Amino acid sequence: MSKKFFITTPIYYVNSVPHIGHAYTTIALDILARYKRQQGTDVHFLTGTDEHGANIEKSAAAKGVSPKEWTDDVSAQYRAMWKELNISYDDFIRTTDSMHEHVVQAVFEKLLKQGDIYKGSYSGQYCLSCEQYYDESEMLEGGLCPVHKRPLTQVHEETYFFKLSKYQDALLKFYAEHPDFLSPRFRANEIINFVKGGLRDLSVSRTKVKWGVPVLSNPAHTVYVWFDALINYISATGAGTVLCEDKTEHARHLEKLGAEKFEDFWPADLHLVGKEIFRFHAVIWPAMLMALGLPLPKKVFAHGWWTVDGEKMSKSLGNVINPVELAHQYGTDPVRAFLFREVPFGQDGDFSITSFKNRYNSDLANNIGNLLSRTLNMAAKNMAQLPETAGENTPTHARALEIEKTLDAYYQDLAFDKVLESVYAFAGDLNKLVDEKKPWELAKTDKDAACAVLLELVGGLRYIAQWLAPFMPSVAQEMQRRLSAGPIQKYPPLFPRLEEKK
Repeated sequence: MSKKFFITTPIYYVNSVPHIGHAYTTIALDILARYKRQQGTDVHFLTGTDEHGANIEKSAAAKGVSPKEWTDDVSAQYRAMWKELNISYDDFIRTTDSMHEHVVQAVFEKLLKQGDIYKGSYSGQYCLSCEQYYDESEMLEGGLCPVHKRPLTQVHEETYFFKLSKYQDALLKFYAEHPDFLSPRFRANEIINFVKGGLRDLSVSRTKVKWGVPVLSNPAHTVYVWFDALINYISATGAGTVLCEDKTEHARHLEKLGAEKFEDFWPADLHLVGKEIFRFHAVIWPAMLMALGLPLPKKVFAHGWWTVDGEKMSKSLGNVINPVELAHQYGTDPVRAFLFREVPFGQDGDFSITSFKNRYNSDLANNIGNLLSRTLNMAAKNMAQLPETAGENTPTHARALEIEKTLDAYYQDLAFDKVLESVYAFAGDLNKLVDEKKPWELAKTDKDAACAVLLELVGGLRYIAQWLAPFMPSVAQEMQRRLSAGPIQKYPPLFPRLEEKK
């Protein structure tokens, strides 16, 4: 069996409120997965939920339920959100799955046995929300967490350490030899400089946190939540058949995924993450894999953050955008498309309802929707039905073939905004063609010539439907239905205009 094209989102921490940032990462990977499948690639798209740690213990206690009951509920909410947003993942992992926990324990014991993990003690400033230690150089003024802007807590405890410092030179060598690994390129220097500044060994166990994966050889310790979470990428794809003594459940999972061995998936082709967790995926995770003797992923891509009307999203400000509510109000597909048209993927972006409505009206209602309606309405008046093939050997067809080549290059770079820009520009050119050729007037004197123009437009619209499918799968399917061979019908507007409230 040939290797699958293996792509991952981070697994989402169940103690956080699902918001548009989570949706952004997942929809981006869904777009890539759908495009690759269109091209005939065997894709494996993994997502899931991260369910251990002190914060989850606290949240569950506050709700009067067990941590497992709490995580069952929130993990189900994530699954429901992905269904609402039309996410076509192939596998969903939970870090409370026994299969995952067994691989985490096997990894820990292997690294302990070979000396890459050792016991010690740690004193430092700890953020309970991040579940991460920070050194003085990383703190904000006043000893605040750089992410949550809250005071850090002084913590002292016995811990196991992972020898991260041992892999400093190997990491720098890997970055130099694989320049696409750290993506986008403008984020690479941040990681390289961090590693060059000197890596410290990483605390990878906790004695004060009971809700976690117990260390097999010392159950008084639980595995640090980030060390545990990163391992999901291999536990979900059969690493247990390589690392665990009892391989039964791991082999069964591989069979369920339609694979024979761990190498059918690994190494991952892409880890897609938010920039706030780039360091975990670009430094700690590769070092862990080096220690395990496993190949490193081909690329880790860190995208930017979304603000809302210029403000950072936060519960206290009450401006957290719920993507499901947005999709219910305006449609899932328009929301999916907007997120990747508004800003270049990788950069930070700002969300506002005004900009959403402006994009919707200009790109979808006035451009693609208008083109589809006027083409089919004119076709209904001038021909009985649409043929199987339309518009071949025309300038529009030739232009579409050229665009397909550029779209593939854009997908390789995850330049989703450029894909949509190209599609919308092509639709705009077809609208200009309608205005120039005026098929409604041409039909009065030369019906065959008018029909030729209309078929050229239909051929172009069929390409547009195909190109939009990764971004707007339901809309694209409806376009293809309307443009399919057979009798032509009257349809309501595909994208009714959104009016500004006065």
